[in-house]
Amino acid sequence: MSAPPPVLAAAAVALTVAAYAASRRLQRRTGLTLLNPVLVSVAAIIALLRLAGASYADYDQGGRLVGALLGPTVVALALPLARQLDALRRHARAILTAVVLGSLVGVASAVSTAALLGASPAVVRSLAPRSVTTPIAIAVSARVGGIPALSAAVVIATGILGALAGPELLRALGIRSRTAIGLALGASSHGIGTARAVQEGEQEGATSGLAMALTGLATALLAPLVLAALER
Repeated sequence: MSAPPPVLAAAAVALTVAAYAASRRLQRRTGLTLLNPVLVSVAAIIALLRLAGASYADYDQGGRLVGALLGPTVVALALPLARQLDALRRHARAILTAVVLGSLVGVASAVSTAALLGASPAVVRSLAPRSVTTPIAIAVSARVGGIPALSAAVVIATGILGALAGPELLRALGIRSRTAIGLALGASSHGIGTARAVQEGEQEGATSGLAMALTGLATALLAPLVLAALER
């Protein structure tokens, strides 16, 4: 006899929170960047669901409750943003230029590479919003004729990769500006990258949150134009 929905929801929430908390503790104790809490907790939850014979639909009874907290979490990013407002105002033109160009390059590089490798039109369109947060990516993908589920998976993979390698890669390239690091993480790796940027510092977190929001808007506007140009 299957468990009733309220029990499933409570179990899913408890599993999600416990997996993420354990993953964060593991990374702090080991100091290994590779053990990203999102990556480790996702892998752990998938493994536990497979072992328990539970379906994603069962898990999603509570997963949707966790997902509902994404909105308030994004709004909470306004606090570090407000603290850094004066500094951001001084660099407003550079920030807007970087976000627009970053969004354009992000969309164009993904779809052109996929097209050159022979991907189907639906897959090419699905990759266009790879650098924006999942809800925006799903909406953009559906709008341009992509596969929303594929877009969501690519977005999560992009975010994890950016959080794992982004800061180290930027520093290896000689980039030391805290504002530039935050912008790069937010524009390329959305919410997961922003979580990593917050760990780097308040200024990085503030600029990353701003970049994440602006990149979502720019990508929604630019993706259809880039795809139309590619098809021509």
